Amino acid sequence: MIISSNKSTFKLAAAAAVLFAMIGCDTGKAPDNKPDTTTPASTSPTAPAASTASRKSSTGEGNKYTSGKILIGLVASENGDLRPWGVDCEAGAKLAVAEFNKAGGVGGKEVELRIEDSASKPEQGKSAAEKLIGDGVLAVIGEVASGITAQMGQSCFEKGIPDVAVGATKTTLTDIGNTQFRVCYTDAFQGPVMANFAFKELGLKNVALMTDKKQPYSTGLSESFKATFEKLGGKIVDEQFYETGQTDFKAQLTNLKAKSPDGIFASGYFPEVGPMARQVKEAGLTVKMLGGDGWDSSEILNTGGEAIIGQFFCNHYNNHEDRPAVKTFLDKWKAAYPNNPVPATTMGALGYDATSVVLDALKRSKSLDSKALRDAIEDTDNFAGVSGAITLKGNGGNPPKRAIVVKLTKGGQVFAKAYEPNEVVK
Repeated sequence: MIISSNKSTFKLAAAAAVLFAMIGCDTGKAPDNKPDTTTPASTSPTAPAASTASRKSSTGEGNKYTSGKILIGLVASENGDLRPWGVDCEAGAKLAVAEFNKAGGVGGKEVELRIEDSASKPEQGKSAAEKLIGDGVLAVIGEVASGITAQMGQSCFEKGIPDVAVGATKTTLTDIGNTQFRVCYTDAFQGPVMANFAFKELGLKNVALMTDKKQPYSTGLSESFKATFEKLGGKIVDEQFYETGQTDFKAQLTNLKAKSPDGIFASGYFPEVGPMARQVKEAGLTVKMLGGDGWDSSEILNTGGEAIIGQFFCNHYNNHEDRPAVKTFLDKWKAAYPNNPVPATTMGALGYDATSVVLDALKRSKSLDSKALRDAIEDTDNFAGVSGAITLKGNGGNPPKRAIVVKLTKGGQVFAKAYEPNEVVK
């Protein structure tokens, strides 16, 4: 995801987000670190990703462990419009570290997670990463938003500190250099996933685009959806643009209605998509709405009301998936947070996965320093995360990941369909 502006969040969503993040992902691995065999990892060379060619190598010296606890950093949106995702991510990371330390850490040495707030702003995310680097962390985890991660990643690359993004899906993000990684799929994949779902599963033939022109996430996702939808034989009848923070979409929807679409792909974020859905219904547009992982917040049910029910979006994980790893994850979640027995967003799982990848690499690192840890992260192969198997080795920082489509209901998200990278026409 990419986002850079502030929007209000509901206390309920934030509280649920806290919940979800803290159980994040299982333990980062299945028993004996074997992947969940019910959802085989796809390492197909057809899996979309950013450039897998040789990336620029950082000349930064990084940090070295000296004494005491091993420091790992996390940048999360503890405040601002991304707070539901930030709180989830933070809690998932904390859970991963707590379990890691309980299991003995690294040679008896415990890990300390240092956390800084990006406040949902790219410039503050950059400052937060630089603060952590100055504190001596060996690696940085975060962010969810690509706009924030891009700023963090530049600072990490300059200093030679590995950065493992949680939910930052901008396709070219890892072109920053060889210190940048992620545990999520890219927009080059989720756009085609939703195009395939729209055309093949829903039978849509004439789709309009609603694109947030202020968000690179939204513009890139619209582009990837359009390219695949047209390749499949569908038609993009119109594209209308809006800006982050906008609440009135009547002019854009009037223009769209004149083109008689049977679907709308809204590639932006939940704060705008919820009100947009209400206005789509008010405008008399009887269409299916679809989107990307930027819809992932319980807040969208509040702001979208009845109009958002029955619509679909792409996501990384869902509580209703029939996988042993998910069941284990939910059991741990419920045990840790009995008052909030299920997670609210996917960023808890991805936050847990990102942290677990770093911790697993720490155990394999040849020495306790940023350079060796970066090499160990790069060598990650078939790591069993709760969001799916993660292989960074040979993929330029971009693991080939499965994606799922979920349907919004009054009770939340319901699993609709899963896609492996080699199952999607791009």
